Amino acid sequence: MSKLVTIYGGSGFVGRYIARRMAKLGWRVRVAVRRPNEALFVKPYGVVGQVEPVLCNIRDDESVRAVMHGADAVVNCVGTFDAKGKNNFDAVQSEGAERVARIAAEMGVARMVQISAIGADAESASDYARTKALGESAVLSHMPDAVILRPSVIFGPEDGFFNRFASMSRMGPVLPLVGAETKFQPVYVDDVAHAAVMGVTGEAAPGVYELGGPDVDSFRELMTQMLGVIRRRKLLVNIPFGIASVMGWGFELLQTLTGGLFPAQITRDQVKSLRHDNVVAEDAKGFADLGITPTSLEAVLPEYLWRFRPSGQYDAIKESAQHLRTE
Repeated sequence: MSKLVTIYGGSGFVGRYIARRMAKLGWRVRVAVRRPNEALFVKPYGVVGQVEPVLCNIRDDESVRAVMHGADAVVNCVGTFDAKGKNNFDAVQSEGAERVARIAAEMGVARMVQISAIGADAESASDYARTKALGESAVLSHMPDAVILRPSVIFGPEDGFFNRFASMSRMGPVLPLVGAETKFQPVYVDDVAHAAVMGVTGEAAPGVYELGGPDVDSFRELMTQMLGVIRRRKLLVNIPFGIASVMGWGFELLQTLTGGLFPAQITRDQVKSLRHDNVVAEDAKGFADLGITPTSLEAVLPEYLWRFRPSGQYDAIKESAQHLRTE
């Protein structure tokens, strides 16, 4: 019988790419999610019955254990940007990661891959970064041979970064940025998935890997590149961190008062994170150690951001028509 991998958060942005790659390798894939009915799109990644979404609550021991039964490897992709509620930073990124690793050790699972983030730091002022680090520590305490991946900002067709700002660019002449000079090293989602699969199959040595793309750019430079792809002109305005923190407080209050009807456009915790560069450390293991050549932004952005162009899919046709000469 083929081997089985359980992917917690396997229908999410990164998880779905890992699931697809594992299925292509012939593994059975168990996609553990809170809402299996919304994850049915993963089933065609393999043959009938090879990829199955199953119900799991990462905050519950028995739920985590049930979907891990019989697994040869586990991948934890579960993360959150929610600072409050039941699925908050601590519950998901710290306690949830610890729960998966502890139960994996109890059940004798051979390998574990944990998806973390560059900037994970137990002493960070950002709760997001702090809980990512606590999750890493907890995983290694139970599964010392785990592979931990720390990607920079991840891009791809379903991303919440370039899609979000491209959408914002359609409204008004200004595109506001918090931390315009903060450096990022965007990494392609399928490259992260490739690294995760190497961890599952044992091709990657245990340890922590920081994953970044081939280029390092400031937030402002990334937005300039994005605007070039979608063929829009906007004034990029940097919002000072102090003002952004006040704005974050206001957005969080509005979200609370409306019961989440108006999600916060930016939070105080995100402002804290944006104060620091999000790039691979010089002494960190990374793609080179895995034998993976990272994909550039230029090769991928036009494939999914074209819909934000003024005329969408017809933009190229209109440009071509402008070059026609009447006889």
